[in-house]
Amino acid sequence: MLRGGAILEVIDARQAKIAEEAGASCIMVSEPPSGRGGISRMPDPSLVKEIKRAVSVPVLARVRVGHFVEAQILEAIDVDYIDESEVLAPADEDHFINKHNFGVPFVCGCRNLGEALRRVREGAAMIRTQGEIVARGCIAETVRNVRSVMGEIRILNNMDEDEVFAFAKKIAAPYDLVVQAKQMGRLPVVLFAGGGIVTPADAALMMQLGCDGVFIGNEVFDCDDPYKRVRGIMQAVRHYNDPQVLVESSSGLEDSMAELNLNEPRIEQFGRGSE
Repeated sequence: MLRGGAILEVIDARQAKIAEEAGASCIMVSEPPSGRGGISRMPDPSLVKEIKRAVSVPVLARVRVGHFVEAQILEAIDVDYIDESEVLAPADEDHFINKHNFGVPFVCGCRNLGEALRRVREGAAMIRTQGEIVARGCIAETVRNVRSVMGEIRILNNMDEDEVFAFAKKIAAPYDLVVQAKQMGRLPVVLFAGGGIVTPADAALMMQLGCDGVFIGNEVFDCDDPYKRVRGIMQAVRHYNDPQVLVESSSGLEDSMAELNLNEPRIEQFGRGSE
């Protein structure tokens, strides 16, 4: 249902309406930043219900890894999807939610094929590659994880049947799901990319790498015309192989994410090399 679309993170009903008008296929509800720090948890159920009333597209909300009671609460208010997210503070460091106990579809993050297939065995209906958690607009980690999943699938596709047992053991994934991925030439479920995607070019990059859609962080609203930016990203997701559409969707966007994404070690190395 969500394949070929974008899921947009919002913190209030106003942003949700902008996202829907711009063409978002799904809305992800997050708590507004409090500025006090502390443990990050699922959003307030009253906020989720308010946003569900404001939009007609599906609504997704996050829960902490392993916190099945938060999932029960969100299911009780008829949320459309639940993201068992590593972005929030984990509730259980050893166990994920048994998603087969719920009627609502779950989204889970991964960094490689083994993680993805383990989450599918637990009942995940969608896989999201993990990316940066701090909203700086850096997609390097997202690209690395997408390439990891896609690369392992290509390796699997070229294997002889008698090599699949050892490969499944190596990546610690269920054998039957590894076989299914080999037969399909892709994950058995939808694969989205998330983390640092803030421009139409970023979104098109993820689609050209083989993803079925993208998660867009709330930082896209940090500009003068969020509708134009979000609309441009939606167009790029749908027409990711059309250079003319990408030119149009990327033109005239105020770049509020223009700060350097270099980390300190890189800056120090650059400085030493220029001395």
